[in-house]
Amino acid sequence: MHPEPTLLNVIDVEATCWDGQPPPGAVSEIIEIGLTVVDVTAARRVSRHRILVRPVRSRVSDFCTELTGLTQAEVDRGVSFAEACGALVREYGGGERPWASWGEYDRRQFARQSQADGVAYPFGYPTERTHTNAKAVFAQAYGLRKKPGMDEALRIAGLPLEGRHHRGEDDAWNIAALVLDLVGRGAWPVMTTRYRE
Repeated sequence: MHPEPTLLNVIDVEATCWDGQPPPGAVSEIIEIGLTVVDVTAARRVSRHRILVRPVRSRVSDFCTELTGLTQAEVDRGVSFAEACGALVREYGGGERPWASWGEYDRRQFARQSQADGVAYPFGYPTERTHTNAKAVFAQAYGLRKKPGMDEALRIAGLPLEGRHHRGEDDAWNIAALVLDLVGRGAWPVMTTRYRE
């Protein structure tokens, strides 16, 4: 009898950004959602996904393109933030499946943008309910005083950086490798597949 798979969504977002202050009236908006599904029970990455999101209150700066590789033309072909959140719920169990990101930025950005756009937060309330801060778990597991960036954490764990850093799809894949490292060390928090309201 095989145990039921315990699935976890590992998410990394890229958002519009600037070298310095944003232009007048512009706000940072999600432009890419990278998602890797991890089967915690089997200790493996199951699939990787990418959702491009069309910003409405900002544009992709040259600085942002340099950092992420994403261009305005590329994200113009993306879906609306509301459609992206709907896909997270429908296709990836966003309302029920636990999720993780590297730090609190991604959770806070989703919460901010959901409120600003009048879109239902795709991971259930309160916003911390199903979220695990993988960076904090990693720092604790490795006995670090400072929480490392993802690329530094990969070096510490002896894992390769696969793909391009600051590309949501690749970062989610790499963070998932760090989550599996923590699972292997018995340091990942015990999860349940369903969270009750």
